[in-house]
Amino acid sequence: MKEFNIIISGVGGQGIILSSEILALTAMESGFDVKKSEVHGMAQRGGSVVSHVRIAKKVYSPLIEKGKGDILLSFEKAETLRWVHYLKKNSPIIIVNDLELVPPIVSLGLEEYPKNVEETLRKITEKLYFIPAVDLAEKIGNARSFNILLLGVLSTFLPFEEKIWEKVIRENSPTEYSEINVRAFKKGKNLIKS
Repeated sequence: MKEFNIIISGVGGQGIILSSEILALTAMESGFDVKKSEVHGMAQRGGSVVSHVRIAKKVYSPLIEKGKGDILLSFEKAETLRWVHYLKKNSPIIIVNDLELVPPIVSLGLEEYPKNVEETLRKITEKLYFIPAVDLAEKIGNARSFNILLLGVLSTFLPFEEKIWEKVIRENSPTEYSEINVRAFKKGKNLIKS
């Protein structure tokens, strides 16, 4: 059985922890063993946040070794570059929200925001998906559902049934957002199908 090593990255407040929780619960309800870990120092100040999610018949460690990641799901462009060295050399999958969040160090003029992010990532893999997730989620009715929309994109590469994803999303969303989150998930899933 295939093993899936998935990294979810972004900055504090983007729903990375919720997304990794939904992914892990969906995998467990689908009969897989799952281990995950999170690093979120300075997350409340917009700092870097990353979650490792490992899925297989049996998983012994929650951390993904550098060079062993199968998929990078990133909620912010520059954060994508921070974690690509965790991916395998052979055709990894990279899913990127096209959002740029300028960190304070760039606002203060001490550093530059990375240029040509998409071109840099295209040199790493042909399996690159740049998604205008915030705009698409806003059209559905809630821009904050962009993380669930990106889970929909991710779901097309994983062997879990859609009904299990939807059940877990409903159970882990605030009641007033559960249906819109399911719609965002389906929108993301259909982006890759079409």
